[in-house]
Amino acid sequence: MTKEGQGRQDAGPAKDYAKYFDFSGAKVIAQEDGKTTYRINGRNVQISSPPDLREGKKRGKEEIRVHYDTGIGEDMKTFGAGRYYCIFTYGCQMNEHDTEIMRGLFEEMGYTATEDKQQADVILINTCAVRENAEDKVFGELGHLKRLKLQKPELVLGVCGCMSQEVSVVNRILEKHPHVDLIFGTHNIHRLPELLKEAHYGKEMVVEVWSKEGDIIENLPKKREGLRAWVNIMYGCDKFCTYCIVPYTRGKERSRVPEDVIAEVRELARQGFKEITLLGQNVNAYGKDFADRNYRFGDLMDDIRKIDIPRVRFTTSHPRDFDDHLIEVLAKGGNLVEHIHLPFQSGSSEVLKRMSRKYTREQFLSLVGRIRAAMPNAVLTSDIIVGFPGETEEQFEETIEVVREAGISMAYTFIHSPRAGTPAAEMEDNVPYEAKQRRLARLNEVIAEMSLASNLELAGQVVEVLVEGESKNNANVLSGRTRSNKLIHFEGPKSWIGQFAMVRVTQPQTWFIRAEAIGLAEAERELPKTAGGV
Repeated sequence: MTKEGQGRQDAGPAKDYAKYFDFSGAKVIAQEDGKTTYRINGRNVQISSPPDLREGKKRGKEEIRVHYDTGIGEDMKTFGAGRYYCIFTYGCQMNEHDTEIMRGLFEEMGYTATEDKQQADVILINTCAVRENAEDKVFGELGHLKRLKLQKPELVLGVCGCMSQEVSVVNRILEKHPHVDLIFGTHNIHRLPELLKEAHYGKEMVVEVWSKEGDIIENLPKKREGLRAWVNIMYGCDKFCTYCIVPYTRGKERSRVPEDVIAEVRELARQGFKEITLLGQNVNAYGKDFADRNYRFGDLMDDIRKIDIPRVRFTTSHPRDFDDHLIEVLAKGGNLVEHIHLPFQSGSSEVLKRMSRKYTREQFLSLVGRIRAAMPNAVLTSDIIVGFPGETEEQFEETIEVVREAGISMAYTFIHSPRAGTPAAEMEDNVPYEAKQRRLARLNEVIAEMSLASNLELAGQVVEVLVEGESKNNANVLSGRTRSNKLIHFEGPKSWIGQFAMVRVTQPQTWFIRAEAIGLAEAERELPKTAGGV
């Protein structure tokens, strides 16, 4: 379900893109410096590293290297002077964070941001590979941009992110979208300046997609906007859920050292950010890969709790790694908010086994019980998949039961979308699509019921809201979020935007809450201009 509460639905059975172009049969023009130039569809394509999901799956003993010397070369610092860039971002918060880094790199090269595609000299599409409908949107956008590329041949058009890590996607771009100039993956973001230079001067399509376990690149510039900041604490995932492509596209789990994370959070506090979200494909696995220290996610949260930043969130967590020490730390409250996003995906132990989630229905409900015992006011949200191969009506009903028993107040809900290269794509998809649609609709009805019940509990209460801006539907109404991430609409002065306000809940509704303003929060009235200390 989206944040507005409308269930997302994937479009029909998955397409097989493997039939598209295989560049191994193309004409080789040149081979030098580890790069091969092919002649494809009348265009030269320089491939320095093609995607390889088998390589992306490897989990060896290779030591994770941390790189701190990642500055932009002097020859590139004025490369973008007088030029404009535009980035379209699809997918999760990790993609949003990657876009912040690319914005920072563009700005250091002298580029100026624009949302006008006609004005842009570089357009990047930062992609998501989790669901097929996201993939369809990307290819639709590439189709729309073809005319602009014909009108403006000097435009550099690039595709990056998780989709770029998939062989079938790169093959399809080579075959159907030769107007693309640049393709790079999740491990290559720091290489953007050099790749951009090659695409600009070489007049060739440049393909560089590393498929590797992954290193950690520190000290990359970031251009953040707004009141909230994303802080990546780890990369990759080793869970290999049978439906998920992320472990192949993002590499193995590797944690940033706590000193680097804490230094970044302290700097954000000094800059005056009101809220941070700690990011990872599985934040609960943080620190499991450390060989030289016993330091886990609960320890990191306990240290960040002492930094003077008003709100700290995290996403996404995995029930298997959500330990009691983390619960104990979160229960201390303070700047650690009481909203926990805890994807359980299915309420059936049998389906969970086929998904390779490595916990049972009973273990998930036991975890929820321990969280609620320590944090009675915790608000739990989740991700749920319906129509996984082999799911029966009885097993779907078990999911409904878990939603109610766990008190899930909101969920992002999906029809299972097979991803090429994952084990689930090879399973017999024996659930009729019409049945999947009915289950999604039924699940969304229950989620709506749970969301309304959760919001009604706040009727008449005074709550703290971080005022984010004007409502999208009414410029006279302000909009913001509570600590538990509930959307609040209320009338108040525009000067409150960017500050904490106290409001009284008047009309709880299903997906948002109407309230009346009381005033700025005490800290805001006393320190209206503080930037936040440490």
